[in-house]
Amino acid sequence: MKTVQISLNSIDKVKSFVTDITKFDYDFDLVSGRYVIDAKSIMGIFSLDLSKPIDLNIHTEDGADEIMEALKPYLMS
Repeated sequence: MKTVQISLNSIDKVKSFVTDITKFDYDFDLVSGRYVIDAKSIMGIFSLDLSKPIDLNIHTEDGADEIMEALKPYLMS
């Protein structure tokens, strides 16, 4: 499993994020405080506090480079 911090601070960013990660067959979880949400669930994402960075858990070791490339617009620097 790999964990990265992402920012989803607008509705358009959330929509494009869900579209981008649903292309992958792996499991993704968003962790904000004590909440863990399926990152492919747009309704679940909107239940989080999107004003702060969110941890994204990627449950795979395969294809990590391709996933990281797709996540570039959302990653915290």
